[in-house]
Amino acid sequence: MDVHRESEFFAGQSTLLATILNFLAYFVTIIMAIGAIFGAVNTMEALVSARTQEIALLLTLGFKPKSVLASFLAESLILALAGGVLGCLLALPLNGITTSTTNFQSFAELAFQVRVTPAILLRGLAFAAIMGLIGGWLPARHASRQVIAEALRKA
Repeated sequence: MDVHRESEFFAGQSTLLATILNFLAYFVTIIMAIGAIFGAVNTMEALVSARTQEIALLLTLGFKPKSVLASFLAESLILALAGGVLGCLLALPLNGITTSTTNFQSFAELAFQVRVTPAILLRGLAFAAIMGLIGGWLPARHASRQVIAEALRKA
C-alpha cells in the first residue's frame, strides 16, 4: 500500500492521456507548419514574379543581391508576423475555456482549461516568424539571383 496525495494520484493517472494529447498537438503543429511554409513560398514566389522588372532595375542600379534577398526576407517576415498577430488575436477568446475528456485508464472524466498566456503568444509569434523566414528564403534567393538581361526582356 502506498500513500499518495490526491493531486499526485490524479497526475499519475493522466500521464498517458497527457502524452497522447501532447503528441497530437505536436503532430498537428508540424502539419500546419508545413502548410504555412508552402503558403509562404507560394505567396512570396508570386510577389517575386510580379516584380521581376523592379528587381532587375534594382540590380542594374547597383543594389547588391544580398540587399534584394534581405528585402524579400523582411517582407516575408512582416507578412508572417501579421498572420501571427491575427492568429494570436483569434486565440484570445479561447482563454479560460474548460473542456473535458475521458481518461481511459481509470474511466474518469478529466477536465482541463485552455490558458493563453503572454509567453504562449510570444512563442506563437516567434514560430510564425520562423515559418515566414523559412518559406520566404527560396523565393528571396530566386529574386536575388535573377539574370538582369532576362528579367528586363520579360516586359
